[in-house]
Amino acid sequence: MAQGSEPPIPAGAEAPSPRPRNRRTRARAEAPALPEPGASPADIADPLMRQEARRAAVWIGMVVLTGLALYLAEPLLVIFGGMVFAAMIDGGARLLGRVLPIGRGWRVGIVMVAATAFLIWTSIYAGSQIAVQAAQLPEIIQAQVMRGLAWLQSHGAAIDVSSIQGLVERLLSSVGQLTSAVGGLLGGFTTAFLIAVLGIYFAAEPQLYRRGVAWLLPASERGQFEETAQAMGFTLRRLLAGRLVGMFVEGIGTWLLLAIYGVPMAGLLGLLTGLLAFLPNIGAPISGVLMVLVGFSGGTDMGIYCIIVYVVVQTVDGNLIVPMIAKRTADLAPALVMGMQLIMGALFGILGLALADPLLAMIKVALEHRSRRNDASNQATGTA
Repeated sequence: MAQGSEPPIPAGAEAPSPRPRNRRTRARAEAPALPEPGASPADIADPLMRQEARRAAVWIGMVVLTGLALYLAEPLLVIFGGMVFAAMIDGGARLLGRVLPIGRGWRVGIVMVAATAFLIWTSIYAGSQIAVQAAQLPEIIQAQVMRGLAWLQSHGAAIDVSSIQGLVERLLSSVGQLTSAVGGLLGGFTTAFLIAVLGIYFAAEPQLYRRGVAWLLPASERGQFEETAQAMGFTLRRLLAGRLVGMFVEGIGTWLLLAIYGVPMAGLLGLLTGLLAFLPNIGAPISGVLMVLVGFSGGTDMGIYCIIVYVVVQTVDGNLIVPMIAKRTADLAPALVMGMQLIMGALFGILGLALADPLLAMIKVALEHRSRRNDASNQATGTA
């Protein structure tokens, strides 16, 4: 037998398997066979079970996202406040664009410089006087409330003065916080600063952030998102334009009319009236009560005059200014707006109260666009 040849196979014996020629081939041949695809116990073979597992994962994800949103509610509200501030800046830049044929960046800069100059002027020329008036306002209001309670008791009304006095003191603590913030003790300076910075960034390059959000969505949803975002921006600008003009008219008008008659704290009352005008349905009654209480501290004639001023200013703003500028902007029911304000105010304080109206308008626009899209899809399906 020649060297290197295989020995003969006896008759009836099975042929041996060929031996691997090298070590790597031998190790591969001796390795255990891999399991078939789908043989893992973590894999769900039933299509119905896979569909139900996907649905469960979606619901679990929604619950997790809802919990995360609740945990991060205040930072998200600050971000939304920056968007609202950016809408104000953008609205001013668009108005300047109608008379100044310059770049958008320059117009945004002009708006910011004008707003900064106004704040500096208010702080320098009116800050000290308003601060003094803000310190006196709670005492005057409390004295007037107690005088009114004494008058009611003298006419036979059964009133627990001590309990009402405690309630008034708690309410005045909130008023004192607001007036202190107006007078220079800015408790929410950090929040206001963050909102202003975010608003400047959003207003400087709105397309950048809108494209970034659209990039996170499926390609089929990006066109719909762009349309909805444009509608939201338009609605928000018109809503805020009406608010700002109303604030200006109410604040300046109240200050001038009260100063003509010599009502004390006319500057502070005008400023509070202008600031509270940003809160529809709630701000006007609060400013009216403060105005009337301060007016009656100077006598019955002054109190009646303050009532007349309040009625005139609110009539002009409610029947002329707001309908002319922001009529049918968001078509929000007053009871719905008030309910949203109460909820947001209870959850997030003054910031939530101020942003309740814009947030409700944005939700309404988004739901309307979604509803129209669903109607169009249903009509296309029915036609097909």
